[in-house]
Amino acid sequence: MNQFLKRLTIFVLLAALCVSLLSGCAKDGDGMTLNVCVGGAPDSLDPIYAEESGSQTILAHLYENLMRVTADSTGKTSVVSGMAKSVDQEEETKDGSLFVTYTFRLRSARWSDGQSVTAGDFVYAWRRLADPATGSRYADLLSVVSGFQEARAAGDMSLLQVTAKNDNTLVVVLDGRHDWFLREVCTSPAAMPLRQDVVQKLKAASGDKSWWEGDPTQLVTNGPYTVAALEEGRSLRLEANSRYYDAQPGPQGIAFHFAGSAEEAWSLYESKTVDAAWPLPDQRLAELAENPEWSPLPELATYTALFNSASDLFGDPLLRQAMSLAIDRNALVQAAGAAAWAAEGVVPPGVPENDEGDFRTLSVPLLSNDAEGYAERCAQARALLEEAGYNSGADLGELEFLYLQDDFSDAVAQLLCQQWQEALGVQVTPKGLTERGLMSALRSGEYTLAGLKLTASANDAECFLMSWTTGSRNNLLAYESSAYDTLMKIIAVAADGTARMGCLHDAEALLLMNSACAPLYTKGTAWELRETFTGAFRDPRGWFSFAGVVNRTA
Repeated sequence: MNQFLKRLTIFVLLAALCVSLLSGCAKDGDGMTLNVCVGGAPDSLDPIYAEESGSQTILAHLYENLMRVTADSTGKTSVVSGMAKSVDQEEETKDGSLFVTYTFRLRSARWSDGQSVTAGDFVYAWRRLADPATGSRYADLLSVVSGFQEARAAGDMSLLQVTAKNDNTLVVVLDGRHDWFLREVCTSPAAMPLRQDVVQKLKAASGDKSWWEGDPTQLVTNGPYTVAALEEGRSLRLEANSRYYDAQPGPQGIAFHFAGSAEEAWSLYESKTVDAAWPLPDQRLAELAENPEWSPLPELATYTALFNSASDLFGDPLLRQAMSLAIDRNALVQAAGAAAWAAEGVVPPGVPENDEGDFRTLSVPLLSNDAEGYAERCAQARALLEEAGYNSGADLGELEFLYLQDDFSDAVAQLLCQQWQEALGVQVTPKGLTERGLMSALRSGEYTLAGLKLTASANDAECFLMSWTTGSRNNLLAYESSAYDTLMKIIAVAADGTARMGCLHDAEALLLMNSACAPLYTKGTAWELRETFTGAFRDPRGWFSFAGVVNRTA
């Protein structure tokens, strides 16, 4: 292509046309429009409800949080100032408890309709996120903010310690240090600012639809882009926000094409309709895996078997340990599809620890997965079953394994139950449920065994472990351990990063030593960006950034 262009340098317009035809990137005004596919149509463009990677990706281009994530030429990400031009941190101890106050001073920035971005916009958005009346699954992102539990219990969001000192100063008080707050909470799409007047106006105009659905082009945004057009069920096009405070070296427009499956996304990429595609189908992942130097990007989730510690059966740690030892994770990985690998702990790969590696690679494996040792582990499991007082697995009666079909495939669930039957003689029937049905059973404690994809509100090991403290509303295991609770309290106030990580490793080891749950496997993912482009990156939490994409050939 380059030689062809050199021969035709005098025909500039023709060359431009050829480039346009040979890629999914078209010219739009004085800049390019990048065509991408990162999943299906948005499940929501309300920051507190958007759960799909595609929806969160769109939001990350429409809005900007206090901080923002950027990437250098090597793809390494860092957190820089966003709406906050500066931040101060102050610690104070009251009645033996540590409080950390963050004071954010906002830059002079404007919404796309010309109004100033104020601290009150963050207060409104964060109170709305924390409010149990909104039912956001990302509410726990703010659980480290002082007053969170009290505010939710009383239904009074003014108790949440997020306040506007004035239009340009936001004050947030945390219960403890939680050094991932700036990196995770202050960059999350779920905590993006919103204008209360805009939400109320659009809600009134949208009728029975959600406030953002009536006409997305009317969304008022503070990020680098605004919504230009929506083609229902097919695409959403963004255009550069002329009032964004920063220079925009990337696309003047981004067109999100929707795909109902990984195969459809890949088809759009192969036909050059788009220049970036995610997710990739298993066939493509298998092709990539043929290269020994290739490795998938880890998804921040661990597929896990849950034991209800409050039940008559699984209150016994011996029985939990027996069920855990009887699991052949390597076989489950084969059933889970491409880019899956056996779990070595609760915290998945990809969660940072320090410059030397991530939390998982810097920890000794907490679970035994060697294929040669599986028969011996099954023998140990049968001995534990007998020690717990059961002559055989049949003495446990008939059990059910509840799972969400969107997460666990039927094949994985059936294989897991088959392993328990063959190794221990325990009769377990898999039962696929809707998300509402599964979460209702888990939160009410009306289950014995269940499968769940464990995720976290933020990319830090603490966030994968804090749910299992005694009394936590997210402790679906009903797990109780005073030693574990103490470790998590120490972690929350730890000043030394190395000591903090050591305690996190100890907490995870304690959780699995008691067989509170049985991590099964984790999965990886991959995406494609055409080689003529650079500047895109995928946040480990799942969304993409295309705002810095440039065409190498331009």
